[in-house]
Amino acid sequence: MLQPIDSLSDTLKLLSDKTRLTILAMLKEKELCVCDIVTILATTQPNVSQHLKKLKVGGLVNETRRAQWIYYSLNLEDKPYLHGILDMLPSMKEELKKLSNDCCN
Repeated sequence: MLQPIDSLSDTLKLLSDKTRLTILAMLKEKELCVCDIVTILATTQPNVSQHLKKLKVGGLVNETRRAQWIYYSLNLEDKPYLHGILDMLPSMKEELKKLSNDCCN
């Protein structure tokens, strides 16, 4: 499916930020809670939430609420043109292995 130039431009602007690219690289590996992303990025929860909000508005991530926590996952089914970009992102598997998995439980 061809995307209008305006839509592609908006999506590429979202990807031009290092933090948002890093978040997408993490979500490429698995669904994550905000606290997990905060831990890996070593930044504040409001900062991460702002980036996630932009990614959600841009249609690149989904959010699912579980109790008081919100989990994020990739939403790229209708954006096959981004798969090549995601394939080029470095793996975040080692960073994700370091998570204690107790922040959201």
